[in-house]
Amino acid sequence: MMNIFEQPWLLVIIAGIVFLGIAIFRDVLQPRQAWLFWVLPFIIALTAFGIDRLVQTDKEKVENTLAKGVKAAEKEDVDLAADLVANDYQDTFNKSKAEFLARLRMYLPQPVIEKNILNILSLKMDSQSADAVFSVRVLFDPKGPVYQYRKIMLLKFQSRLAKQGNDWLFRDVELIEMDLQPVDWNHLQGLSGEIF
Repeated sequence: MMNIFEQPWLLVIIAGIVFLGIAIFRDVLQPRQAWLFWVLPFIIALTAFGIDRLVQTDKEKVENTLAKGVKAAEKEDVDLAADLVANDYQDTFNKSKAEFLARLRMYLPQPVIEKNILNILSLKMDSQSADAVFSVRVLFDPKGPVYQYRKIMLLKFQSRLAKQGNDWLFRDVELIEMDLQPVDWNHLQGLSGEIF
């Protein structure tokens, strides 16, 4: 069943059915009040898009957190990343939020990334946690040091997010593939800021 808070299309379809019903039965309608019935489908359609725009579901919030995380890496904005990471963050390579942010500062000191393109592959949720698998296509900055060696890279991550208050925050982020080859954070151990 479609959720009207995530997708407006169910109400838009209903508006279309109402419009067809009015078109078929317009002869039955009183001429002076007929224009009121023609407005009804447009009100339903506008309501559908209004609900979709104003109400943000947990799924949309998780997708938004993933997008912000990818955007933070693109902009080399560690402060934005810090706002998206839970205080109890821990992955196989970083044992704390502070360690993870320090590593980000080390790896993102200069313009490296021109654009990141997010693709959410799977998302499983309950009321307080979410598991996401997503890929990120990284387009490197032509002015950066990596561009002369490679122009694009495909990364795949697995992440757990937790709901804290009204926000969804990363509890861990695991690197699982780099350019379609299995990999994890431990493959990066001992490398300098030019990990690519």
